[in-house]
Amino acid sequence: MRPITQSSKLAGVRYDVRGPILQEAERLEREGHRILKLNIGNPAPFGFDAPPEIVEELRRILPAAQGYSDSRGILPAREAVARYYAEEGVVGVGPDDVFIGNGVSEMISLVLQALVDDGDEILVPAPDYPLWTAQVTLAGGLAVHYPCDETNGWMPDLEAIERLITPRTKGIVLINPNNPTGAVYSAELVRGFAALAERHGLVLMADEIYERILYDGAVHEHAALHVRDTLCLTFSGLSKAQRIAGYRSGWVTVSGDRAPARDFLEGLTLLANMRMCASVPAQYAIPVALAAESNWSGIAELCAPGGRLREQREAAHRLLTGIPGVSCERPGGAMYLFPRLDPEVYPIDDDQRFVIDLLRATHVLVTHGRGFNLPTTDHLRFVTLPSVPVLTEAIGRISEYLDARRVR
Repeated sequence: MRPITQSSKLAGVRYDVRGPILQEAERLEREGHRILKLNIGNPAPFGFDAPPEIVEELRRILPAAQGYSDSRGILPAREAVARYYAEEGVVGVGPDDVFIGNGVSEMISLVLQALVDDGDEILVPAPDYPLWTAQVTLAGGLAVHYPCDETNGWMPDLEAIERLITPRTKGIVLINPNNPTGAVYSAELVRGFAALAERHGLVLMADEIYERILYDGAVHEHAALHVRDTLCLTFSGLSKAQRIAGYRSGWVTVSGDRAPARDFLEGLTLLANMRMCASVPAQYAIPVALAAESNWSGIAELCAPGGRLREQREAAHRLLTGIPGVSCERPGGAMYLFPRLDPEVYPIDDDQRFVIDLLRATHVLVTHGRGFNLPTTDHLRFVTLPSVPVLTEAIGRISEYLDARRVR
């Protein structure tokens, strides 16, 4: 019988956050082992509940949300998103500039399918949220990774990025706050990205899903504030700051100069139509979540001194950097740590194999740095969502394992 094989379009596509390492963790769980999971930024399993008014609104609206909606999303949700960006200072955005999706992930897929031709290049940070690289590849394009400097707080170098631009470059991805590093970019740096995109006629794609998860006075700057002469696509949603990842409620907002982008936007609309619409009940969470600035107070409290997210970040950072040969930039945002294991202390040839061996020995699940398209094998990504006692136990196990592996 002729073998049934996967599509050749999947060659080079990877998403290691849910790849072989997670499969090994699931195998160990079936054997009865308890796995401490520090691999995925999913707030709900760690006791972060959604704001009750959002849950109540979904209960209320469910009987009336049984049919399809406009493929771009229900009008109240799109109006709420447009109003949110207007209040943030972004000019010229209306409800027709908003597409609601089943989370930001779906909108990344639709945008890149509509934008990228075979051989087109998209500039993507390294490290990155791996869906960006995967979806560029799946669309037939080439993800060209621009480095972020760990010795400078994981900040990108705009001059180095500009040297990577070729006639095939079509867009640039800005993840701010960054996943996996937690770096928060200054207003000056964001303005620099916007200026670079405008000089070269690139689409600026701003992934801002962590925009409200900020620590120690860090301030988030919307890229859309600074784009006038090219297209800006802003991706955000409710899965992180409002703790409703499972509801799948996100969006992309179009701003900047739409005139040269009419053909692309027609294609994006076509793809949105083809999937009918996003989950209709989840769309009703958006107007409630964005109704007033006070609705963001919950996440602000979690990130403030004494708040659970900040205290967990502090504890995990202190414990990890207390391990000989481990260093880690303190993140200004998001919910991750991206520590480095000194290669002279912990020589690692295959970081995926290292993480699987670590999992088997300690029953702690983390993700390897190359899973985020980092070219080296010396980083791990930790989620800081578990409680301080769980983080203490997990990092304690890792410390013991590393002690046995350390070169002396």
